[in-house]
Amino acid sequence: MTSQLQAAAAEPPSAQSRPVALVDLLDRLLGNGVVLSGDVVISLADVELVRLQLAAVIHSVRATDSPLTSPGAPS
Repeated sequence: MTSQLQAAAAEPPSAQSRPVALVDLLDRLLGNGVVLSGDVVISLADVELVRLQLAAVIHSVRATDSPLTSPGAPS
């Protein structure tokens, strides 16, 4: 029992209790990609007049060398 308590005390705190910098969060989201979606509804007297469904896919893009400019490309 005592060894279990010592092992639990030696473990680092969970991700939920550690503060995360905004830059680190954005870096992780862009590295893996993220999908944002939402709905906007404009109504009058409980009658929906306008409904907008929005979606965005955000992902980082990595630049690669063109096959024409790579060192091993034929002339």
